[in-house]
Amino acid sequence: MFELFQLDFMLQALVFALITGVLLSYLGVHVVNRGIVFVDLALGQISMLGVAVATLIGFGLTIVPLIFTLLGAILLSLINVRDKRLKREAIIGIIYAVASAFTVLLISKTPHGDSDIQEVLFGNILTASVAQIKLTGIIFGVLMVIHVVFYKRFLALTFSLSEDDDHGSARLSIWNFLFFITIGLAIVFSVKLNGVILVFSYLIIPSVCGIMLAKKTKSVVVISILISILGSFLGLYFSFHFDFPAGSSIVASLGAIFALSSILSITKGKLIN
Repeated sequence: MFELFQLDFMLQALVFALITGVLLSYLGVHVVNRGIVFVDLALGQISMLGVAVATLIGFGLTIVPLIFTLLGAILLSLINVRDKRLKREAIIGIIYAVASAFTVLLISKTPHGDSDIQEVLFGNILTASVAQIKLTGIIFGVLMVIHVVFYKRFLALTFSLSEDDDHGSARLSIWNFLFFITIGLAIVFSVKLNGVILVFSYLIIPSVCGIMLAKKTKSVVVISILISILGSFLGLYFSFHFDFPAGSSIVASLGAIFALSSILSITKGKLIN
């Protein structure tokens, strides 16, 4: 079962998937509890819009998406809807839709428009190089250290924010800016190979499963990370043996784990404290 990871490209894909999946699944616990599940989709799409712009102008394939994503993270952190009839998700959803439209418009002008659009959605994790893994590992390691050091501060902020209450001062705090910047950096350095849909899946599916299966936040975090690891392994395994696209295969595996978690949650309730 493990022999496929003797191949360099499969091992590199697995390492990249584990590095990105672990941090994204942890960040997803915050995202889901804040009720801002569209944030990662919006930031991912804003990042890919930066890639499309850089491709069109012919330079800045790293710096342009980074600038787009950080500006997007700051913008999303500042959204504070005063009209009680509206939710932040609606505004974030509009930003995602508009960014998606402009990305498609720009990519359609590239020589391989259709295949490029497919890559935007599901990436091409099998092309992960050693250099990309090292860079991503360093950046994600720094981001993880930030979240470990300020774990209690971020957690307190997450549970203080509710879509049904007015927490304008909390949304404008330096900690909220820092949270959105860290999630923006995580997305911009993972979305090019993982694609928008896989990044979204890593952020949302493991954390939702964790919430369904456990009560305490630390247990939810541990379960989320373990599910991202299992989904990555199974996805690449089925991709290799059945010639499936890797990104889609990982998403499908995470989806199957979600279905199983739903059944366990319904029949057994919370399995872990």
